[in-house]
Amino acid sequence: LTVYEKGAEVVRMQHTLLGEEKFQAGMRLYFQRHDGRAVTCDDFVQAMQDASGVDLARLKRWYDIAGTPVLDCSGDYAAGRFTLRVRQSMEPPFHIPLAVRVGHHETVLPVTQREQAFVFEGLKEKPVPSLLRGFSAPVILNYPYTEAELVHLLAHDDDPFSRWEAGQRLASDVVLKQDGEPSPAFLLAVQRLLQDDDPAFIAEALALPSESFLAEQLEVVDPDRLHAARDRLRRRIAEALKDELLALYRANEVPGPYSPDAAAMGRRALRNAALGLLMELGTIDLRALCYEQFAQSDNMTESFAALGFLANCDCIEREKALESFHDRWRSEPLVLDKWLAVQASSRLPGTLARVRALLAHPAFDLKVPNKVYALIRSFSANHVRFHAADGSGYAFLADQILALDRFNPAVGARMARGFDRWKKFDAGRQASARAQLERLRDAEGLSRDLAEIVTRALA
Repeated sequence: LTVYEKGAEVVRMQHTLLGEEKFQAGMRLYFQRHDGRAVTCDDFVQAMQDASGVDLARLKRWYDIAGTPVLDCSGDYAAGRFTLRVRQSMEPPFHIPLAVRVGHHETVLPVTQREQAFVFEGLKEKPVPSLLRGFSAPVILNYPYTEAELVHLLAHDDDPFSRWEAGQRLASDVVLKQDGEPSPAFLLAVQRLLQDDDPAFIAEALALPSESFLAEQLEVVDPDRLHAARDRLRRRIAEALKDELLALYRANEVPGPYSPDAAAMGRRALRNAALGLLMELGTIDLRALCYEQFAQSDNMTESFAALGFLANCDCIEREKALESFHDRWRSEPLVLDKWLAVQASSRLPGTLARVRALLAHPAFDLKVPNKVYALIRSFSANHVRFHAADGSGYAFLADQILALDRFNPAVGARMARGFDRWKKFDAGRQASARAQLERLRDAEGLSRDLAEIVTRALA
């Protein structure tokens, strides 16, 4: 979490722990004491504690100690009783609000010790626990769910976050453990998901975990295999549910002029999610549908989404759409940044060659940071193409970093962060990345900014 996000999360945890009434009492006391004065985080927590009578001493550790807490959970069921065991990673222990539903019991558990057990009684059958409901705390939670239990949560839980998390775990397991080949139970769960009455939630839940996130779950990353497995899962979903996805796409068209209201945004998001999956099939009719959305849409959300899908497809519509987008927005530099980024992010094998060519395009200027971020940083975030087995992606990034370091060392140093995770990969890729990092380290006249990043990466 960044500083700002973590601060907001800690305030939200206090609301979760105290409830609305006590939290508002704490707010009133806080303003009464400190209105118009300089304050600290401790002042805020103290006001909450004094107004509510709840001991928040351990909660203050969120402000003082770095790191994301991990909760390792397990459960046992016998004779109508379910025992949830929780072990947290932080020492000294944090105060972590863990919102749960176990059977008919729904509560917020105060996790304040390294190891705790919570007992739920009066259950008629073994429950599937719904944990970390509403993302009640910014933690990593581990629980040994079976596939059947995750399918149950995705289909039946009444908490949107818990349902979304179940879907993410299911998809991660399919990609990482089954090479992208889903079980019938998984596909049935997705089919049920498509019947939900909230378009925005369906769209969010259909988005698979990113390759960079999935890579963090592996000891040694093979980016080609990971990319192929994730693409295979998307294709299997589209093959199994083509009719349902097409029906959703058509049913969620937003009539009339563009409106930024939440309902319309949710419907556009679902249309784009459905179209993105359908484009994995790459048939002529679906490519035509995608190009039609690109060409006829009256808003950037739908037009650019369609362009992104076409940019990932080796088809004649791709070049036609890219040329059309450029011609339409040639006088809008910020929009052309999106045009640069969508090409640098393409999964197609020729992406690096395309990015090299774009370095000479009038829309790009190495001296303009936003252009650098749009083209070069987007490519370094392109997991499968940047981490090419031949090391060409690493060499390209090092070339650009050296060029940037001559006149904008701060931006060059930011670009060097693309090498941060190089030790996660196989020996061949590590050797290529190390060679480029050492090349940067040994460059004559290296700036202090860049030297710091490179030295840290090589340590």
